[in-house]
Amino acid sequence: VFPGVRQAQWLTKTKLVEGLPPALQAIMDNPALGLQELEERAKHMVSHARLWGTAEAAPRRERYCPMLFENLIHICRLMSGKYLSLSKRMLARNCRIAAMWERESILLQVRGLSGILMNSMSPVPPVASKEEILATKEHVLETFYPIAPTIDLQEVNVYKDLNDTGHMCPLGFRDGYPYSHPHTLFFLESANVRTDRFRPEQLRAKMLMFAFGNALAKAKALHGNDPKVLEQPIVVQSIGTDGQLFQFMVFQLNTTDLVPNDGVKNLVWIDSDQNLYERAQCVPEVKKGVVTKPAGVSGFQPDTFKKFLALYLHGTV
Repeated sequence: VFPGVRQAQWLTKTKLVEGLPPALQAIMDNPALGLQELEERAKHMVSHARLWGTAEAAPRRERYCPMLFENLIHICRLMSGKYLSLSKRMLARNCRIAAMWERESILLQVRGLSGILMNSMSPVPPVASKEEILATKEHVLETFYPIAPTIDLQEVNVYKDLNDTGHMCPLGFRDGYPYSHPHTLFFLESANVRTDRFRPEQLRAKMLMFAFGNALAKAKALHGNDPKVLEQPIVVQSIGTDGQLFQFMVFQLNTTDLVPNDGVKNLVWIDSDQNLYERAQCVPEVKKGVVTKPAGVSGFQPDTFKKFLALYLHGTV
């Protein structure tokens, strides 16, 4: 089995760029936004999720991971007092995505639960320029010959060509639904047993496939099924976490002409394995009467919080 992201790149005809795009870094570095003022609040929210309301020495991830996510989203929403367009967002849970495409001579479909999807009334702006998009023509996609890049994919019979962003969601994304643009997907790997969670590399591959699926379904809804290089690329972001370690991703769909290996490619920026904090100790660790690890959260990483906030603010500031 291939490392997940490399396989997902081939399946989605995508070039990988390490790190976040400059547009996101500019949000993080903008002193006018006052992101530093929210750092203490974020640290407090980590303590709330990890330490409060439990007497367990090792709290269960299935409890604190969703709580931490809700706490971070709450901090993000505080910015809507300064930026009113942030109120034009909607979080949809348990949404399903279906998107179908062809690569070389293979018919592919991504389908299933799409995490928590934040939708917006306006699209996320493209993060790559026209010149950067055209430059992807020179990028050569990795091949896995003699092994088929679809070796470990599930083969199924599909009787209906579905391209759908959220019609199977409880909210029902009907025609005219005001929050019609996918903004950011959130994946919470909150299973308490490690073997039941996606490993970071698997999670990043899942994030890429579902960000691509949402972007492709949106592109087909807007422009039909004819393969083309998009005049206005579609950007879908994704954040994955197990309650401590974060994965950040920005995907830009530049083309729906996915059959050939040549021509314009799609783009993805990935910032991998970012800890929000090093350790959360619910009860102090004592050895020979000496406290070796005090209770509390240690090693808080403000930059990881700023990245979460920057993805949330993207398209507004």
